[in-house]
Amino acid sequence: MGKILITGALGNVGGYLAKHCLQENLPVLLADIDSKKLSERYGQEVEVTKFDFTDPTTFPSALNGVDRVFIMRPPHLGKPDDLKPFVNALSQKKDITLICFLSLIGIENNPVPPHYRIEKMIEKSGHPYCHIRPSFYMQNISGIHAFEIKHFNRIVVPVKKALTSFIDAEDIGKFACKILNHPIAHKNKAYSITGPRAIDYYEVAKALSEELQRKIEYANPAPSFAKKYWIKVRGIDRKYATIMGLLYMMTRFNTAKKVTTDYMEIMNEKPTDIREFIRKNRSAWI
Repeated sequence: MGKILITGALGNVGGYLAKHCLQENLPVLLADIDSKKLSERYGQEVEVTKFDFTDPTTFPSALNGVDRVFIMRPPHLGKPDDLKPFVNALSQKKDITLICFLSLIGIENNPVPPHYRIEKMIEKSGHPYCHIRPSFYMQNISGIHAFEIKHFNRIVVPVKKALTSFIDAEDIGKFACKILNHPIAHKNKAYSITGPRAIDYYEVAKALSEELQRKIEYANPAPSFAKKYWIKVRGIDRKYATIMGLLYMMTRFNTAKKVTTDYMEIMNEKPTDIREFIRKNRSAWI
C-alpha cells in the first residue's frame, strides 16, 4: 500500500487521525496550510506537506505516493466548488483505493450545507469512497464555545431544548484510522457515528457544573442574537458564523438527536461519554 494523505492535520479530527495512524505505524503524509507547524507538532521524521484546497500548485506534492485520502473541509470554505479542483485532481490519479470524507450526520437528507454536494462530487470521482458522518463534536464545547464557559460560566448556543448526540473528535479520528487501514472493507460505505446518548445543553451545563464544581448555565439565546454576538463581540469570521448558525438551526429541529451503533459495530468499543470528555479536557474551562 501507499501513503495515507491526511488533510487538516493541524485540526481536531485530522490531528487525532494523524495521532492514531502514527501509533499504528501506518504510512502517512500530513497536510495543512503550514508545513512548518506540522513538523513542529509531529516531529521532523514524519512526512509533511503544505496543502491548500484553493491552490492547485500544492496538489502534486500532496498526492505523491498516496493511495488513500482523508478529506476534511476547512471551516472557512463554505462553497462546495472550493474543493472541486482537488477532487478533479484525484479523479486523474488511477491508484486511489479510498477517498474518506469527513461529512455531517443527516446530510444525506439535507442538501443545504456544503457537505451534501461534496459527497456527491466525491462519488462521481470514479474512486471508492467512504463518508464519515459524525454528530456535533464535543470539542465545540471545549473549543469555539469554551470562551463563554471559561469567563462567564455560560454556554451560548441557540438550540433551545433540542437534543444532540455529541461525539468526541478523538473517537472520529480513531474511527477514520480504522477505515483507512482497511479500505476494501469500507468501499462505497457511509457511516453515521454518534456518542452513546443524546442530551440537551441544559444537561451539558449540569455536567460541566458538577465536574468543574462551579455553576455553569445554558444561556439559550435566540439565533439572531447568537450570530450577532459571535460576529460583533467574539470577532468570529462572518462566513464561519453563518455556517455555524445554519448547523445550529438544523439542530433546533432535532436533526442531531439520532444515536447510532455504527461506531460500536466498527470499533468494538463504546464511544466517549460527555462526563468522561469533560474530565479529560477540564483545563479548557479553567
